[in-house]
Amino acid sequence: MPDSMSEQLKQDMECEGLLECFHGLKQLDKQCFQVLVRAGEPLTVDEVAEIVERERSTAYRSIQRLLQSGFIQKEQVNYEQGGYYHVYSPTDPEKISDSMQRMLNDWYAKMGQLIQEFEDKYERPDAEMAVEG
Repeated sequence: MPDSMSEQLKQDMECEGLLECFHGLKQLDKQCFQVLVRAGEPLTVDEVAEIVERERSTAYRSIQRLLQSGFIQKEQVNYEQGGYYHVYSPTDPEKISDSMQRMLNDWYAKMGQLIQEFEDKYERPDAEMAVEG
């Protein structure tokens, strides 16, 4: 990912890049998310790990990052004889979009505030600039 905003604006970006941009998610996280979307049904961590060809613990960490970011949901499935396991599925895209839009609006407001602070801090009267110039 480019370092500066001007570099980011020059780059071609795909919508999946928002996962990284907004939440700092990694390439594997994006792969796991895509696996869950394409599956059409909830999957276990073991199933995701097998599809992305990674160790269970590595896939589990990606699943946890996706869960914490709100991109996926966890559901508990109970065995009849006792015990349970978890399956994961993608969150409704509209909910994810709404969340990213709110985050973008918050970011935009914060950047506007910082720009105003910058202007206030470094604004100089014309007379001072003429003396210094």
